[in-house]
Amino acid sequence: MRGPHNIWRLIRTGATFQRTGAMNAVLDAFDTPASVRFVARTLAMPFTFLGYAGDTGMPPVTRALTALGPAYIKFGQILSTRPDVVGDEMALQLRVLQDKLPPFPVSTAKAEVESELGMPVDRMFSEFSEPVAAASIAQVHRARLAVSGEEVAVKVLRPGIEKAFRKDIDAFYLAASVIDFCSPGSRRLRPLDVIEHFDGVVQGELDLRLESSSAAEFAANTEKDEGFQLPRIKWEYSARRVMTLGWADGVPMGDNAAIDAAGHDRILLGDRVLQLFLNHALRDGYFHADMHQGNLKVAPNGNIVAYDFGIMGHIDEYTRRVYAEILYGFIRRDYKRVAEVHFEAGYVPADKDVDEFARALRAVGEPIFGMDASKISMGRLLSYLFEVTERFGMETRTELILLQRTMVVVEGVARSLNPQINIWQVASPIVSDYIAQTIGPRAALRDFAKTARVMARFGPRLPALVENALIRQGNPEPPQKDRGLFRWVLGAVILGLTIGISGSLTLILVDLALF
Repeated sequence: MRGPHNIWRLIRTGATFQRTGAMNAVLDAFDTPASVRFVARTLAMPFTFLGYAGDTGMPPVTRALTALGPAYIKFGQILSTRPDVVGDEMALQLRVLQDKLPPFPVSTAKAEVESELGMPVDRMFSEFSEPVAAASIAQVHRARLAVSGEEVAVKVLRPGIEKAFRKDIDAFYLAASVIDFCSPGSRRLRPLDVIEHFDGVVQGELDLRLESSSAAEFAANTEKDEGFQLPRIKWEYSARRVMTLGWADGVPMGDNAAIDAAGHDRILLGDRVLQLFLNHALRDGYFHADMHQGNLKVAPNGNIVAYDFGIMGHIDEYTRRVYAEILYGFIRRDYKRVAEVHFEAGYVPADKDVDEFARALRAVGEPIFGMDASKISMGRLLSYLFEVTERFGMETRTELILLQRTMVVVEGVARSLNPQINIWQVASPIVSDYIAQTIGPRAALRDFAKTARVMARFGPRLPALVENALIRQGNPEPPQKDRGLFRWVLGAVILGLTIGISGSLTLILVDLALF
């Protein structure tokens, strides 16, 4: 239930950070100005006794986030992939949030499995291990199917996780409402829309039937991707709170020493993980939106193995083209085109100056080129981007939240494998290929063919639809005896116009394609 009672939750959040020592660690990691440090500490200090103590054996920030609950843990998981933003030490501390959280008892997991699947665990599995990984929402057990002897992973939701997430997200809604009311300048970021979007994503993650469906669709899309593989879903052993899939052998993506010991090329893996994400996002419009190290392995054959499909991203074809053109413009250093794409897509208000916006984008993009990637401060870069977007009145695009967030996470994974990686050089061939296939005369011809097929499908209904529209606008209904003739003439006119326009555009597009 959303309401003022969540103020208590927000107060305890600040108090927990103060009590665990996480406040100072976070302020240091983000190089916070002295004035902000003073205000934060002054506000939190009187309420320190209200904060959760957490596990004293954990580092301060990890201790605070785990004490506060699953939504905060999710936030920490994202930061763990960005050592360039929070520093190597904190990133290492936060990495335990990915799959090494305290587990719940195996007896509880077995009870959940039996309740969901409707039969004793011993009849379904000849082996069922203690938890091998425990994350914020669920934990995983290694098991063996009694029927076939195949090794599988059984994912089980944490008891009471739905209620815990609801409590956190309700507090986030209140915080977003306060920001929206008290800070008009922040409204362009649409904080309420952002939280609503996050809420929807989380609700989908809490139903493992949806995750199983996502995994199956993702597997179908990526079946031919070289160097990439996914475990298969076992539908007969999956339900709302339980999901069973094939066991994935391999080295954890976050363990560089083990990757090196296994003889894998980390530079190649860094390039591949970034290119795979771009391919899935641009080519398919359907991508793994939680690609941190805890959800990735390196198989013995060198393939990247992905699992945990609770958060998947989807973007429509138009948005993919806009995103690709923006990336392509930065890669080519064509900032004027990048600015124009922002205006054409409605991302920047039309009353702003496109040339001035292009100059601002140049100031963002130019430092990236010709530099050692390890010397680029993504924290300062993102800070400057925020200033630019605020200056030009850009609003947060909720449909791109997952895409933007995942791009940050994937870049962090790639950089952890190869600190010298240049994201623009690695992305260039994927984005260029997508641009070549989707933008230009041949792509326009394919788009028109799709439109013609849709029109042909609905062609028989067009006369009746137009007639009904005219009637609703107050035009007199044609006499019954003339209605058949009316429809015939109207259909002939529409068909003629369709054929004429189709023919003209086709000739123009073919002519363009030839040149």
